[in-house]
Amino acid sequence: MSATVELLICVKCRKGTEPPADERRPGQRLFDEIAAREIPEGITVSAVECLQNCDAGCTVAMRGDGRWTYVYGGIDEDSQAGMLLEGTALYRAAPDGLIPWRSRPEHFKRNCVARIPPPTPSPSQHKGGSE
Repeated sequence: MSATVELLICVKCRKGTEPPADERRPGQRLFDEIAAREIPEGITVSAVECLQNCDAGCTVAMRGDGRWTYVYGGIDEDSQAGMLLEGTALYRAAPDGLIPWRSRPEHFKRNCVARIPPPTPSPSQHKGGSE
């Protein structure tokens, strides 16, 4: 099976508004909803402070060794926790993190904020590189 992947959830996401001081932000509510569920094997879930997509709804990132990293926004904290976990499981099953277009959850097709390639090997790891 594939290596472990990370689902990073921005707990500071505020959906373009500032909630009252005594209310959890939407991103924190999404994290709490995910954390209360059974997490599929091979997925770790972590809270992060800010993914700099504050006005576009809840934002998450998926990353793993040798994989493309994806950042998705506009996630509804009340209704899309299941979709997010299913999508993360599909991401884990794809060796390079590239989920085939037709297999992606509809939300992933329309709400990708960024797609970041895996790190490039250092020059000494390239063929013909000097050491």
